[in-house]
Amino acid sequence: MRAVRFHGWGQDPVLDEVDEPTRDTGRVLVQVQAAAVAHLDATVASGNFELTPELPYIGGVEGSGVVLECDEGSGLEPGCQVMLRGGGLGLLRGGTWTERVSVSPKAVTRLDSPLPPEVAATFFVPATTAFVVLHDVARLDDDEEVVVVGAAGAVGAMVAQQALLAGAKVTGVVGREDQVADVPNGVTALCLDSPEAIDRLAAERSTSLLVDTLGGEGLAERGRWVRPGGRVVAIGYVAGTDVRLHLPSWLLDDVALLPVNMIRRERRAHEVAGELVEQLSAGQLHIETQRYGLAEAATALADLRAGKVRGRAVLVP
Repeated sequence: MRAVRFHGWGQDPVLDEVDEPTRDTGRVLVQVQAAAVAHLDATVASGNFELTPELPYIGGVEGSGVVLECDEGSGLEPGCQVMLRGGGLGLLRGGTWTERVSVSPKAVTRLDSPLPPEVAATFFVPATTAFVVLHDVARLDDDEEVVVVGAAGAVGAMVAQQALLAGAKVTGVVGREDQVADVPNGVTALCLDSPEAIDRLAAERSTSLLVDTLGGEGLAERGRWVRPGGRVVAIGYVAGTDVRLHLPSWLLDDVALLPVNMIRRERRAHEVAGELVEQLSAGQLHIETQRYGLAEAATALADLRAGKVRGRAVLVP
């Protein structure tokens, strides 16, 4: 059986031949159909993360597949589609970058609505994060104007799509002109490279909610696109981890800055996942994926780190 393993911290992964997994009682044997390549995978592979599997280890914290073997009464049966996530996959033990895997039932979520394997492997984080951001943190109303910064990324695009579904008017901001084409349909696309468009956002201040996936020093200035009494929801920090607020301006603007901690909201994410799967299956929501073979895992990681992946990267055995 083929599997992609890390043999040293900070090194590229290698495609190896490994022993077939055996299923013990109480575990589930899954044929992997797709495996996500996530930023968490890159972080674990660096060796600088708090959780580190024993080397060599199979990468992959997320994936999807079909059940091959399981216990009776488990709520699963051979042939059903499942998402693989949790249970220490890719963190405490080998993960999803392989052809078959034996896992704890805690790492298996049955999908009752069919999804393409690449979508089933990658939807959970962007889709559930977007839902929590809009409905639990921001408490979105259906007639709001929303600006999404980073609308070409997996999470940003999903926030924009779900805001549209909720009835909002949505503007998607991207960093480069070549990303405009990746902004979801129905969203007004603006580029940070276009000073006129950005100046208009700052001058009009018509938006009541800004969802920011970039972070960094520019977050404070982007917060001034929001009208007084509005709110800014901060998701990520790919553009930098530090932000400085000019307190007199911030207090005068009266714009709330709201953080999103999805680790604390993991249970809520699982609660809403079923509804999101139905919307994805029905075509109401869309996840962009970029496919790689198992032998291309190192390339996928390099593209991820360089910001060259459209949507989410997926390894397909």
